[in-house]
Amino acid sequence: MTEPENHKIVFASKNRGKIRELNALLEGMNVNLLSLHDYPDVPSIVEDGNTFLENALKKARVISEYTGGTIIADDSGLEVDYLEGAPGIHSARYSGAGATDERNIRKLLEELDGVPTEKRGAAFRCALVLYRTDGTFETFEGKLEGIIALKPTGSEGFGYDPVFIVPEYGKTVAQLDPEIKNRISHRAIAFAKLKKSLQEQVR
Repeated sequence: MTEPENHKIVFASKNRGKIRELNALLEGMNVNLLSLHDYPDVPSIVEDGNTFLENALKKARVISEYTGGTIIADDSGLEVDYLEGAPGIHSARYSGAGATDERNIRKLLEELDGVPTEKRGAAFRCALVLYRTDGTFETFEGKLEGIIALKPTGSEGFGYDPVFIVPEYGKTVAQLDPEIKNRISHRAIAFAKLKKSLQEQVR
Protein backbone atom coordinates (compact mmCIF):
# COMPACT_ATOMS: atom_id res chain seq x y z
CA MET A 1 0.00 0.00 0.00
CA THR A 2 1.47 3.34 -1.05
CA GLU A 3 1.32 6.02 1.64
CA PRO A 4 0.93 9.70 0.66
CA GLU A 5 3.79 12.14 1.18
CA ASN A 6 4.19 13.46 4.73
CA HIS A 7 1.88 10.72 5.86
CA LYS A 8 0.67 11.20 9.41
CA ILE A 9 1.50 8.34 11.71
CA VAL A 10 0.67 8.28 15.40
CA PHE A 11 3.08 6.55 17.78
CA ALA A 12 0.87 5.11 20.51
CA SER A 13 3.12 6.17 23.37
CA LYS A 14 3.63 8.96 25.89
CA ASN A 15 7.15 7.78 26.72
CA ARG A 16 9.34 10.70 25.68
CA GLY A 17 12.43 8.49 25.52
CA LYS A 18 10.79 6.13 23.03
CA ILE A 19 9.39 9.06 21.04
CA ARG A 20 12.86 10.60 20.73
CA GLU A 21 14.30 7.27 19.58
CA LEU A 22 11.65 6.78 16.91
CA ASN A 23 11.92 10.37 15.68
CA ALA A 24 15.67 9.91 15.28
CA LEU A 25 15.23 6.67 13.37
CA LEU A 26 12.62 8.10 11.00
CA GLU A 27 14.50 11.35 10.39
CA GLY A 28 14.52 12.32 6.72
CA MET A 29 11.46 10.29 5.81
CA ASN A 30 8.19 11.80 4.58
CA VAL A 31 6.45 10.97 7.84
CA ASN A 32 4.75 13.38 10.22
CA LEU A 33 5.13 11.51 13.50
CA LEU A 34 2.67 12.36 16.25
CA SER A 35 2.33 10.78 19.69
CA LEU A 36 -0.30 10.41 22.38
CA HIS A 37 0.81 13.80 23.70
CA ASP A 38 -1.06 15.17 20.67
CA TYR A 39 -4.24 13.37 21.82
CA PRO A 40 -4.72 14.25 25.50
CA ASP A 41 -8.20 12.70 25.65
CA VAL A 42 -7.16 9.34 24.25
CA PRO A 43 -8.83 6.45 26.10
CA SER A 44 -6.78 4.50 28.61
CA ILE A 45 -5.86 1.00 27.50
CA VAL A 46 -5.63 -2.01 29.75
CA GLU A 47 -2.62 -4.02 28.57
CA ASP A 48 -3.98 -7.44 29.44
CA GLY A 49 -2.37 -9.51 26.70
CA ASN A 50 -0.22 -12.53 27.43
CA THR A 51 2.58 -11.43 25.11
CA PHE A 52 4.29 -8.22 24.04
CA LEU A 53 2.73 -8.59 20.59
CA GLU A 54 -0.81 -8.96 21.95
CA ASN A 55 -0.40 -5.77 23.98
CA ALA A 56 1.09 -3.82 21.07
CA LEU A 57 -1.68 -4.93 18.73
CA LYS A 58 -4.40 -3.98 21.20
CA LYS A 59 -2.89 -0.52 21.68
CA ALA A 60 -2.61 -0.04 17.94
CA ARG A 61 -6.19 -1.08 17.25
CA VAL A 62 -7.72 1.10 19.98
CA ILE A 63 -5.69 4.19 19.07
CA SER A 64 -6.40 3.74 15.36
CA GLU A 65 -10.13 3.61 16.04
CA TYR A 66 -9.84 6.74 18.19
CA THR A 67 -7.65 8.82 15.86
CA GLY A 68 -8.72 7.39 12.53
CA GLY A 69 -5.09 7.16 11.54
CA THR A 70 -2.19 4.81 10.91
CA ILE A 71 -0.58 3.74 14.17
CA ILE A 72 2.78 2.52 15.37
CA ALA A 73 2.53 0.72 18.71
CA ASP A 74 5.05 -1.24 20.67
CA ASP A 75 5.29 -3.25 23.80
CA SER A 76 8.65 -4.11 25.19
CA GLY A 77 10.25 -5.31 28.34
CA LEU A 78 12.95 -7.19 30.12
CA GLU A 79 13.14 -10.96 30.46
CA VAL A 80 15.57 -12.32 33.05
CA ASP A 81 16.64 -15.96 32.76
CA TYR A 82 16.99 -16.57 36.50
CA LEU A 83 13.47 -15.18 37.06
CA GLU A 84 12.02 -17.46 34.37
CA GLY A 85 11.30 -14.58 32.02
CA ALA A 86 10.08 -12.06 34.59
CA PRO A 87 9.37 -9.19 34.68
CA GLY A 88 8.38 -9.69 31.03
CA ILE A 89 5.10 -8.04 30.04
CA HIS A 90 4.93 -6.57 33.56
CA SER A 91 8.26 -4.73 33.18
CA ALA A 92 6.83 -1.21 33.39
CA ARG A 93 4.71 -2.05 36.46
CA TYR A 94 7.09 -4.51 38.10
CA SER A 95 7.20 -2.73 41.46
CA GLY A 96 3.43 -2.33 41.69
CA ALA A 97 1.09 0.66 41.63
CA GLY A 98 2.87 3.93 40.98
CA ALA A 99 5.93 2.09 39.69
CA THR A 100 8.94 4.18 38.68
CA ASP A 101 12.14 3.21 36.89
CA GLU A 102 14.05 3.50 40.16
CA ARG A 103 11.62 1.31 42.10
CA ASN A 104 11.53 -1.30 39.34
CA ILE A 105 15.31 -1.48 39.26
CA ARG A 106 15.48 -1.74 43.04
CA LYS A 107 13.03 -4.65 43.06
CA LEU A 108 14.90 -6.41 40.25
CA LEU A 109 18.23 -6.15 42.05
CA GLU A 110 16.63 -7.38 45.26
CA GLU A 111 15.23 -10.40 43.41
CA LEU A 112 18.72 -11.15 42.07
CA ASP A 113 20.59 -10.48 45.31
CA GLY A 114 23.35 -13.07 45.66
CA VAL A 115 22.85 -14.48 42.15
CA PRO A 116 26.23 -14.84 40.40
CA THR A 117 26.98 -13.08 37.12
CA GLU A 118 26.85 -16.27 35.06
CA LYS A 119 23.21 -16.70 36.06
CA ARG A 120 22.15 -13.09 35.44
CA GLY A 121 21.54 -13.45 31.72
CA ALA A 122 18.67 -11.38 30.33
CA ALA A 123 17.18 -9.98 27.15
CA PHE A 124 15.30 -6.85 26.19
CA ARG A 125 12.49 -7.70 23.75
CA CYS A 126 10.30 -5.46 21.63
CA ALA A 127 7.19 -6.23 19.60
CA LEU A 128 6.19 -3.49 17.16
CA VAL A 129 3.02 -3.09 15.11
CA LEU A 130 2.26 -0.86 12.13
CA TYR A 131 -1.54 -0.75 12.05
CA ARG A 132 -3.58 0.76 9.22
CA THR A 133 -7.09 2.12 9.20
CA ASP A 134 -8.36 -0.80 7.11
CA GLY A 135 -7.38 -3.21 9.89
CA THR A 136 -4.30 -4.61 8.15
CA PHE A 137 -1.05 -4.58 10.04
CA GLU A 138 2.59 -5.61 10.00
CA THR A 139 4.61 -6.84 12.97
CA PHE A 140 8.30 -6.48 13.73
CA GLU A 141 10.38 -7.84 16.60
CA GLY A 142 13.73 -7.00 18.15
CA LYS A 143 15.94 -8.52 20.85
CA LEU A 144 19.07 -7.45 22.74
CA GLU A 145 20.84 -9.97 24.96
CA GLY A 146 22.86 -9.00 28.00
CA ILE A 147 23.56 -9.41 31.70
CA ILE A 148 21.97 -7.74 34.73
CA ALA A 149 24.52 -5.63 36.60
CA LEU A 150 24.99 -5.65 40.37
CA LYS A 151 24.14 -1.95 40.60
CA PRO A 152 22.87 0.85 38.32
CA THR A 153 25.48 2.69 36.25
CA GLY A 154 25.13 5.43 33.64
CA SER A 155 22.80 8.34 33.01
CA GLU A 156 21.63 7.82 29.43
CA GLY A 157 18.45 5.99 28.51
CA PHE A 158 15.54 5.04 30.75
CA GLY A 159 13.80 2.01 32.23
CA TYR A 160 16.18 -0.82 33.06
CA ASP A 161 19.02 0.61 30.93
CA PRO A 162 21.27 1.40 33.96
CA VAL A 163 21.42 -2.27 35.02
CA PHE A 164 21.54 -3.98 31.61
CA ILE A 165 25.11 -4.72 30.55
CA VAL A 166 25.80 -5.26 26.84
CA PRO A 167 28.73 -7.74 26.84
CA GLU A 168 30.03 -6.55 23.46
CA TYR A 169 30.69 -3.11 24.93
CA GLY A 170 31.25 -4.00 28.58
CA LYS A 171 28.89 -1.19 29.56
CA THR A 172 25.29 -0.79 30.60
CA VAL A 173 22.88 0.58 28.02
CA ALA A 174 22.73 3.75 30.12
CA GLN A 175 26.49 4.23 29.57
CA LEU A 176 26.32 3.89 25.79
CA ASP A 177 26.25 6.85 23.44
CA PRO A 178 22.67 7.35 22.18
CA GLU A 179 23.97 6.76 18.65
CA ILE A 180 25.12 3.27 19.60
CA LYS A 181 21.94 2.50 21.52
CA ASN A 182 19.83 3.61 18.56
CA ARG A 183 21.62 1.00 16.49
CA ILE A 184 21.72 -2.04 18.79
CA SER A 185 18.73 -1.83 21.14
CA HIS A 186 15.74 -4.15 20.93
CA ARG A 187 13.56 -1.22 19.86
CA ALA A 188 16.18 -0.06 17.36
CA ILE A 189 16.22 -3.50 15.74
CA ALA A 190 12.42 -3.63 15.53
CA PHE A 191 12.21 0.00 14.39
CA ALA A 192 14.86 -0.63 11.71
CA LYS A 193 12.68 -3.40 10.29
CA LEU A 194 9.71 -1.02 10.41
CA LYS A 195 11.74 1.72 8.69
CA LYS A 196 12.73 -0.63 5.88
CA SER A 197 9.07 -1.49 5.33
CA LEU A 198 8.03 2.17 5.43
CA GLN A 199 10.75 3.15 2.96
CA GLU A 200 9.12 0.86 0.44
CA GLN A 201 5.78 2.58 1.02
CA VAL A 202 6.54 6.23 1.79
CA ARG A 203 7.76 8.32 -1.13
